[in-house]
Amino acid sequence: MNDRIKEKLAVLPDHSGCYLMKDRQGIVIYVGKAKVLKNRVRSYFTGAHNAKTQRLVAEIEDFDYIVTSSDIEAFLLELNLIKLHDPKYNIMLKDDKTYPYLKITNEKYPRLLTVRKVKKDRAKYFGPYPNAFAAAETKKLLDRIYPLRKCDKMPPRVCLYYHMGQCLAPCVKEVPEQSMDKIVKEISDFLNGGHEAVKEQLTKRMTLASEELDFERAKEFRDQIINIETVMEKQKITTSDFTNRDVFGYAVDKGWMCVQVFFIRQGKMIERDVSLFPTYIDPQEEFLTFVARFYEEANHLQPNEVIVPKHIDVELLKAALKTKVTTPHRGHKKDLLDLATKNAQLKIDEKFQILQRQEQKTIGACEELGEAMNIQTPLRIEAFDNSHIFGSDTVSAMVVFEDGRPRKKDYRKFKITTAAAHDDYGAMREVIRRRYSRVVKEGLPLPDLLLTDGGKGQMEVAREIIEDELGLDIPIAGLAKDNKHKTSQLLYGNPPQEIPLKRNSEGFYLLQRIQDEVHRFAITFHRQLREKNALTSQLDNIPGIGPKRKQQLLKHFGSMKKIKEATKEQLIASGLPENLANAAIEYFSGK
Repeated sequence: MNDRIKEKLAVLPDHSGCYLMKDRQGIVIYVGKAKVLKNRVRSYFTGAHNAKTQRLVAEIEDFDYIVTSSDIEAFLLELNLIKLHDPKYNIMLKDDKTYPYLKITNEKYPRLLTVRKVKKDRAKYFGPYPNAFAAAETKKLLDRIYPLRKCDKMPPRVCLYYHMGQCLAPCVKEVPEQSMDKIVKEISDFLNGGHEAVKEQLTKRMTLASEELDFERAKEFRDQIINIETVMEKQKITTSDFTNRDVFGYAVDKGWMCVQVFFIRQGKMIERDVSLFPTYIDPQEEFLTFVARFYEEANHLQPNEVIVPKHIDVELLKAALKTKVTTPHRGHKKDLLDLATKNAQLKIDEKFQILQRQEQKTIGACEELGEAMNIQTPLRIEAFDNSHIFGSDTVSAMVVFEDGRPRKKDYRKFKITTAAAHDDYGAMREVIRRRYSRVVKEGLPLPDLLLTDGGKGQMEVAREIIEDELGLDIPIAGLAKDNKHKTSQLLYGNPPQEIPLKRNSEGFYLLQRIQDEVHRFAITFHRQLREKNALTSQLDNIPGIGPKRKQQLLKHFGSMKKIKEATKEQLIASGLPENLANAAIEYFSGK
């Protein structure tokens, strides 16, 4: 804890509000709210914490706070600040899966569609459905029963669906509005739990067709009845009413929280959602934040009622969601809540060992590297590698690993423009200068560790630019390889010394993954550049010969050598006009 934090802690107010934790570069890494700011913020820097909270506190170099007039105001402000800063230690709904919905469009002649986003377009939405297959089967069934139009744009004539009895052909016929409204109402009733009435109607039609000896038609009705039973029986009846509600249960263990959500639609539990994430403060407050952001960020349709466990501030959630929020104490809803909570506990028990292993391979490996090198834990590592063939098409690549995992959106490619061929040190000097000059200019985050693919020479070149030229303080290390091109040792210090790391340690495995990844990225970029350059040829220098004629000539002759040796007559025979054949002969003869 530095002096600045000590001074701020001494003057914290006794008011509710939000606090913003910042790292050494001034980036907001965590946003929280508190009923009493002084007590909550001080708690981070006193007493014992779990490993995850310790890691958060270790990165805090400064903090700021905003006082609010009420706890509800602080809660809503916290949500806005999280959206604004996207702090890495706050809950992130990384699971971007969305559930399919059935949609009846708001058009003169409506359509029935399967969609994954709910929009404010006055259309009717039903769902969500457990998976795309269930939604597709339901839509397929309704398409056979109800003749809504299927086309995006009206065709000039009737289509096959009209002849199959699955469309009223509004493209060429005037369909009464009452007929459309009746079909839309029947589909809505069906999806709102009225499929039993549809089954009864189909059963009557099947019986009538059988009596008239129209067995093929009767078979069609029978298959439709079976499909209704198959699709609708996949959804388990859970309540006797038809209220859309979501049931939230959660469990906490060893610094992790699991939230289980049951989606109840039209009296049926159609699906569940599971989220597992680390928690740093009061689990009840983390849970509040999760629920409030759940509908905004995960594209879930907000229900008529939200059920949450006891000890959760229902009034806060009502203010954030603007819908009914309850905590049942008995009855069927309480059973559902208990079931969601039990499932959350089972899921966190099941996943915890896997999460521990993953963390050991990622953040744990970073901590091991930091201890071995005697530096701050390198949570952000940037690594560089050069690639060329005999000095031609020299490129360099940079990969970024954050918390032990590749952060591919921060990867960068560099074409080397100033360094001479075969000059690996010059290429490294150019790319390090370009990269970190931009970092300084644009205020981008600095890495906790810079890795060069090579030994002492590459390290010294990087140090000249980083320390002497730009005046930055970044630990620089080198990754040396053995004669089999495998990671052999980590070099660090001035002068560089080998850092003792066991070959079977997670830290060493992390270095191997980084070196392999930056090498792969550089090689891939080099191949792309080389293939692009290979597509250019001397034919590009002849006016009038474009890509199509070039391809035509290469296909006809098979190689550039044969094109150069071809006579004027042969060029014309390949399809080239006489004037271009003359131009090609003059070009290849040096005239």
